[in-house]
Amino acid sequence: MTQATTTPSQTILEKLHTLTPQQQQEVIDFIEFLQFKAEKTEITEEEEPISAYESAKDLVGCVESGIGDLSYNKKYLKSPAKK
Repeated sequence: MTQATTTPSQTILEKLHTLTPQQQQEVIDFIEFLQFKAEKTEITEEEEPISAYESAKDLVGCVESGIGDLSYNKKYLKSPAKK
């Protein structure tokens, strides 16, 4: 007895036809999730890690609070909520 070999795609399609429309939509959603996960992994592998400073260096000095440099103002370091 020889058994016909089926591909994974054929097996998936056969099983998909036995599901309700709602279950088929869940399968589609899961496939899209797997594709998104694979794309995200590819992007992360290509990027080099950067420090928090490198991420925020464009934001340094963009807000004027009226408060001077807190590292030199010991009063604000003790209790930032009180002046």
